Amino acid sequence: MPSSSPSTTAATNPATRTALEGSGPASTSPHAYDVGLLLLRLALGLTMAAHGSQKLFGWFGGGGIDGTGQFFTMSGYPAGNAMAVVAGLTETLGGLALAVGLLTPLAGAALVGTMINALAVTWGGGFFAPKGNEYELLLTAGAAALALTGPGRYAVDRFLPVLRAHRLAYGVAAVLVGLATAGVILLLRK
Repeated sequence: MPSSSPSTTAATNPATRTALEGSGPASTSPHAYDVGLLLLRLALGLTMAAHGSQKLFGWFGGGGIDGTGQFFTMSGYPAGNAMAVVAGLTETLGGLALAVGLLTPLAGAALVGTMINALAVTWGGGFFAPKGNEYELLLTAGAAALALTGPGRYAVDRFLPVLRAHRLAYGVAAVLVGLATAGVILLLRK
């Protein structure tokens, strides 16, 4: 019976080799990515849901449908109150869906479409707050990134057979739909 030396066994065993090497992609826990995506989904999704509730219900110092509708009308959108309802529902439902990881590509794309319109309104005020568009740009990029990457393991999508294994094609298609929808709404703007 051949005997192998401990150093030969350690060098050929992948688990031991990874532990001995210490660093590099193989030593990173796959759950670290999932926890990071969960944190990003919660922060971005709940922020957007709060903004939507400002528009719909006047919560958190928001204008409600009437106040938000007046803002949409002043910003050149037709039927300000209807646009306030659409934006409020998109932000609230899209944000909550993103937070729990439900239909993540579509939730992210819905927020991208809404935020493209927000960028159009804030465009020309510079990049930095309070009149710039850095905030809207960051929310748009975060929503698009989540639509493209998928929600990670800690999401409702993991229980949906079609979305269990996220595909880049789903995210790309969803973001394109969000961009097209934003374009149609922008065409209605005066």
